[in-house]
Amino acid sequence: MREYSVPVLVESSPDTNTTDLLLEQAAKPSNPALFAVRSTGDTWTNISATEFLADVTRIAKGLIASGIGAGDRVGIMARTRYEWTLVDFAIWFAGGIPVPVYETSSPAQVAWILGDSEASAIVVEAGRHENVVRQAAADEDLSGVKHVWQLDGGGLDQLREAGAAVTDEELEARRSLANLEDTATIIYTSGTTGKPKGCELTHSNFVELSRNAMAALPEVAREGAQTIMFLPLAHVFARFISVLCVAAGSTVAHTPDVKSLLPDLQSYQPSFLLVVPRVFEKVYNSSMLKAEDGGKGKIFHAGAKTAIEWSKAKEQGKIPLGLKLRHALFDKLLYSKIRTAMGGRVQYAVSGGAPLGDRLGHFFNGIGVMVLEGYGLTETTAPVSVSTPKLIKIGTVGAPLPGNSVRIADDGEILAKGVSVMKGYFKRPDLTEENFVDGWFRTGDIGELDSDGFLKITGRKKEIIVTASGKNVIPAVLEDAIRADAIVSQCVVVGDHRPFISALITLDEEALPGWLERHSLPAGTTVAEAAQTQQLQDELQALVDGANQAVSKAEAIKVFRVVSTDFTEASGHLTPSMKIKRAQVLKDFSDVVEEIYSGQRV
Repeated sequence: MREYSVPVLVESSPDTNTTDLLLEQAAKPSNPALFAVRSTGDTWTNISATEFLADVTRIAKGLIASGIGAGDRVGIMARTRYEWTLVDFAIWFAGGIPVPVYETSSPAQVAWILGDSEASAIVVEAGRHENVVRQAAADEDLSGVKHVWQLDGGGLDQLREAGAAVTDEELEARRSLANLEDTATIIYTSGTTGKPKGCELTHSNFVELSRNAMAALPEVAREGAQTIMFLPLAHVFARFISVLCVAAGSTVAHTPDVKSLLPDLQSYQPSFLLVVPRVFEKVYNSSMLKAEDGGKGKIFHAGAKTAIEWSKAKEQGKIPLGLKLRHALFDKLLYSKIRTAMGGRVQYAVSGGAPLGDRLGHFFNGIGVMVLEGYGLTETTAPVSVSTPKLIKIGTVGAPLPGNSVRIADDGEILAKGVSVMKGYFKRPDLTEENFVDGWFRTGDIGELDSDGFLKITGRKKEIIVTASGKNVIPAVLEDAIRADAIVSQCVVVGDHRPFISALITLDEEALPGWLERHSLPAGTTVAEAAQTQQLQDELQALVDGANQAVSKAEAIKVFRVVSTDFTEASGHLTPSMKIKRAQVLKDFSDVVEEIYSGQRV
């Protein structure tokens, strides 16, 4: 199939904007809890729709009193926390346009985003973020930025006080200025190549996508549902889900540090989660390593095999009695413990950011957590398509959401059209024209549509490797299989214009101590030293051999090298959304790559 469209289920009035989603919740007799904030220890306190609206209103009035005009861009630079969304909605109520900035951004990145978006102010979290902004202003002309408000420095209280004289009528005039077609936000791409581009997302993108996603996923996005947000709110995925939860009346808690995620899950007990595949890999691998370290590795592996078999059988519509009995046994021995570690109430997990893969999808479905994999980009307000509890095929990213269409071009590129697709790139009509063809957005990803309209992602167009012999190789197929192992952190496949395919592999430092103990190696062994051991070389070779089974001989990895430095955001090799900056890796490790190919004939 080359094209699949799903009609809009919910129409919105043209004069609507994102603020109306909050007003609708505050007007409900049920006055749902929209947020939960930690009060003391393991205790969480709910914030109702009316309480949230009242504070949004006070801060919005402060923005107006401070000179923020209609259409002005205001930056937000903070970790994932309740105040992020509070400020987001306050800017919308004041008639402004929020511009997210990753809290890990460098002064140069901050200077580019604030300068390019022509921001007039920014709200930052702490002194360290304000220092970055001040450094950016010292390096570049950011004279347009008149205010820097700091969350931890009483900035919101300053705004609340400043807005005391602004009338409700003045605020309402500002709040209601924007309509569906107007720009709601400018989100800068995380920049795997070149300078980030500003994507202009409209109020239509947020409002119509939220309402149609609610119609498609009523079991997940609903009043009373709870989630805990730990992905960066500067990323479109988490940002859209936050707006969706306001639209649905769901409750959102936040945790800024992934290291405290496990205890937070157990104390808050969410009903659904928003995750990226790497989180699922970590949960699976940590459960496996814990079982192996406790002498229960055989039970884990047998249970994992059963979960996957059960999920596949259920998808086919018939589960044999023997498999049912084994599944019930492992539910008591294994699955219930993993669910408890995730809080005990998680029914659904919405996965995005990268392909998850069949194995993990079936495993989590088999243990009682239905994974709803979706697909999208910053340019598409996150989801173009998503699996739903009623329409799911594990290994795909679902069918288009209502109001969206997907087309496969002749070269395999995925094209998208509909309520999720952005207006265009800010101040870049050339890029907008280049990336749209007859109203369809060119995603840059390669995929397939099946006869039911389910989309499968097979690779990234720009990342396709063409070997010296002209063979096209999609790196993700090999990389995902290798990276799924507990000891591996990252894998980058190499071979563009080279005689054969190779790979750079980094090790997971958290998994290394347990691996060393299981292989009777000294506890103080470094990553570089471990890389030289025959045990590790043999284990990685087995992983490479397994990955190679999915491709032809010409596409197979012939040589690999372990790189002692991991690819992280801090090292400059990952974007904040955990995507590999392939060009940067190849540049920084060019000596390793050259060593692989110098004199090698494979």
